[in-house]
Amino acid sequence: QVQLVESGGGLVQAGGSLRLSCAASRSILRINRMGWFRQAPGEEREVFAAISWSDYSKRYANSVKGRFTVSRDNTKNTVYLQMNSLKPEDTAVYYCAADTSMGVGESIGDYGYWGQGTQVTVSS
Repeated sequence: QVQLVESGGGLVQAGGSLRLSCAASRSILRINRMGWFRQAPGEEREVFAAISWSDYSKRYANSVKGRFTVSRDNTKNTVYLQMNSLKPEDTAVYYCAADTSMGVGESIGDYGYWGQGTQVTVSS
């Protein structure tokens, strides 16, 4: 089992930046697949960044491409989401998810481990 804990959310003005962290309870070296999801009020949870560490492929939704970047630090068992040029429509609860399966995961069912979520609010 892997426990994931997100942090770094908060309130930021439009155009600002935030960095979210997703800390794993144990080594992430066996984690081949990571995803970042978000869920706005009244909306379904959607994936916007999906990464396969096994082949280093990354996919970003058009809505965040060029603004959001995922990276990881194996020594800290942590994955980061750098969010720049934030917009009010980025307001949501953000979740990280992980799995040991190979390849990119593009839906909720592709991930077995989930964080508790962290709120990001972007004011206009």
